[in-house]
Amino acid sequence: MPHRVRGGTMQIGELAERTGLSLRTIRHYDDVGLLPASRTEGGFRVYTEQDVERLLVVRQMKPLGFTLEEMAELLELLGAEPASPERLADYLERARPERDKLARKLAQADEFIALLEHRLGR
Repeated sequence: MPHRVRGGTMQIGELAERTGLSLRTIRHYDDVGLLPASRTEGGFRVYTEQDVERLLVVRQMKPLGFTLEEMAELLELLGAEPASPERLADYLERARPERDKLARKLAQADEFIALLEHRLGR
């Protein structure tokens, strides 16, 4: 189990485990400023519960085809008070058709799996 670092923070291994993302992806998000990490005196990246939540939102956005810049803007919009309803509505209108495409692909995959199961007598 990853070593906890003081004050409720966690190291990158635990963050990866909790979010299902790879260390490489998390480091990349740090490098591009999408998930900037705090550092210990020894230079190790440390993360908070807020970082976990932020990364889970990024993970939800990823299959919808948003760029890293768009993800950063969305995170900012989602955290803003008051939020910009116009910009959020723009992103929602882009997300819906992407979600529909993913649902169609999933349905096709389910049909193929059913075909294989039928052929195998399962």
